[in-house]
Amino acid sequence: MGHPAAAGQPMAEGQGMDAKPPSASQVTISQVMLISDANPQGNVHGGTIMKLVDTAGALAALRHGRRRVVTVEMDSMRFHQPVHVGNLVTLTARVTAVWRTSLETYVDVEAEDVITGERRHTSSAFLVFVALDDAGRPAELPPLRLETEADRAMAAAAEARRQRRLGERAARPER
Repeated sequence: MGHPAAAGQPMAEGQGMDAKPPSASQVTISQVMLISDANPQGNVHGGTIMKLVDTAGALAALRHGRRRVVTVEMDSMRFHQPVHVGNLVTLTARVTAVWRTSLETYVDVEAEDVITGERRHTSSAFLVFVALDDAGRPAELPPLRLETEADRAMAAAAEARRQRRLGERAARPER
């Protein structure tokens, strides 16, 4: 059987590197939102949240591959709820699928009013990263060990997103 990435499938166990479960890559970061993060109305800039999402996704990718990664793509991000100055923003990220040199992470964003304790889901995104070796070239990643039905469902959905992304890339005219 050929390499799963070549066949368009996420990598599975037994390909030279020890497989790691998605839970091993999970990372949670929290940060209070300050006036410098917001517009004059007190709403945190979407770009500030997107930067935090990229950081959380990259950390999950780093935990999985234990090597440098670069962001290749962030799927569209919808802001369901505003984030306000003073909110504690918590981002939880984990790897959802791994191919030969790239992987996808899922990042969930929650805002908490630390006075009332109210927590709100504000946004989420899927990001794609490529692992790099010391010379800056794409490097192989350890496979993902899918342990639960939820892990398998996330990996299957990730593969569908990957196929969509590849189709969109192929449809773009060359520059």
